[in-house]
Amino acid sequence: MKVKLPYGKNFLEMDFPPGTLCIEPRFGKPLDDEAAAAFDSFRNPTGSAPLKECIRAGESLVIVISDNTRPVPNDRILPWILKELDHVKRSNITVLVGTGSHNAVPQNELQRMLGTDIVESVSVINHDAFSEGDMVSVGCDSRGREIFLNRHYVAADRKITVGFIEPHFFAGFSGGPKSVLPGVAGIATIMDFHSAMMIADPSAAWGVLDGNPLQEMAGSAVALSPPDFSVHVTLDGMKRITGFFSGDCIESHRKGSAAVREESMFPCGAPFDAVVTTNSGFPLDRNLYQAVKGISAVSSIVKEGGDIYCVAECSDGVPAGSPFHEILGMGETPEELLAMINGPGFSMIEQWQVQKLAQILAEKNVYLYSGLPASHVRYAHMEPIHSPAGLSSILKEKSLNNESIAVVPWGPVTIPYLV
Repeated sequence: MKVKLPYGKNFLEMDFPPGTLCIEPRFGKPLDDEAAAAFDSFRNPTGSAPLKECIRAGESLVIVISDNTRPVPNDRILPWILKELDHVKRSNITVLVGTGSHNAVPQNELQRMLGTDIVESVSVINHDAFSEGDMVSVGCDSRGREIFLNRHYVAADRKITVGFIEPHFFAGFSGGPKSVLPGVAGIATIMDFHSAMMIADPSAAWGVLDGNPLQEMAGSAVALSPPDFSVHVTLDGMKRITGFFSGDCIESHRKGSAAVREESMFPCGAPFDAVVTTNSGFPLDRNLYQAVKGISAVSSIVKEGGDIYCVAECSDGVPAGSPFHEILGMGETPEELLAMINGPGFSMIEQWQVQKLAQILAEKNVYLYSGLPASHVRYAHMEPIHSPAGLSSILKEKSLNNESIAVVPWGPVTIPYLV
C-alpha cells in the first residue's frame, strides 16, 4: 500500500508491504469559519470572564506566544485577539515570544509568524532565559523550588497566553501551563523543570496530566503568576484549526487535552517488530532535536530489540553547535550517555532531549531518513537510511520474514500505546 509521509513542507509517498498497520489520528474537522469560532471562544470561555472583560483600557498587556518550532497560527489568532481588545491601545501591548531555552526568533521569522501589522504596531520581544536581569522570582513551588519568570510577563497588568495542544512526550500535552514554564522561565527554573529525575519519572509521559511532575511544576508557576486569559487551538495535519479552547489557563487546557486525547491516542494489542514514524513535517521536523519526539511517539509499541524508522527532513541540522549536539558526542553508547546524565552533578541545557533519545536507543534500533549527512546521523547514535526506496526494500524483506510492521504518518500527534 502507498502512504504519504509528511517531510519538511512536502510529503513522501512510500510503498509499504501488505499487512502493514497504518495508525493515523482522527483529526477534528477544520473549522468552517475560524474567525467566528475564535470570537465565540473569547466570549464564552471556560473558567473565566470573557476576554474583553479581562483587560481594561489603560492597562498594560503581555501576550505570550510560542516560538517558531511550533505551528501555532499566530498570524490569524493575534489579530482576532486585538480586534476583541480594540479598547486597548497598541502602545500598551507587548508580544513576548516564549522561547524557553531556545534561540531567539529572528526578525524575518517574526514577520512570517505574526504578520507585518502586528510586528509594526506592537512591541515584540524574544524571551531570553539566560538574561538574569530579565528574570524575577515569583516565589517557590510546592517542592520548594524557586520559580523565576520573565520580568515583562510578571510586571504586566494583564497577561494572555496563546498556544496549541498536542501530545507531549514528557509533559503529557503541550500548551496550557507550559506557555509559562518553560515558555517564559529563567534558565535555572527550566533546568529544574527538565532535570534527569523529572524526565525519568514514569508519569512524565505522553498523554499523562494527573501525577505528571512536569505538569505539577508548570501549574505551580501559573498559580504564582497566572495568565488572565489563555487561548488554545487544536490543529489537523495540514495545520488548519479544528477547535478553540479559551479561558482559564488550566481549565481550558484540560478541556482541550481531553479532546486531543480522543483524536490522537491509539491502543495496540501487541508490539511490532518495526515501526515507521515522522515528526509531522515542518516546522516540527526542522531539526533532529525536535525529531526525537516522533521517535519517542512510537517507542512503546516497538519490541525490545526492534526497529524504529524515522522520516524527518531536519532542514536546520542537528543543530550543530547546540548543547544537544554536544551532549550526543559525550558518550560512546546510549548507556554511557544515560549514566552520565543521571550521574551526580551533571547539568547541561537540552540534556533532557538526549536522555529521552538514549532511553529509546538503549532498547531499540533507530534509523533516520533525513537531509542530514550520514556522519551526523551516526554521531547521534542512529543509522542513516539513504532513500525512501531503500526503506521500502527493508520493510518488504521484513514482511517476507513474517515480521510485524506499523506506520505512524503523523508522528508526535499520533500516540499509539500497548494495552
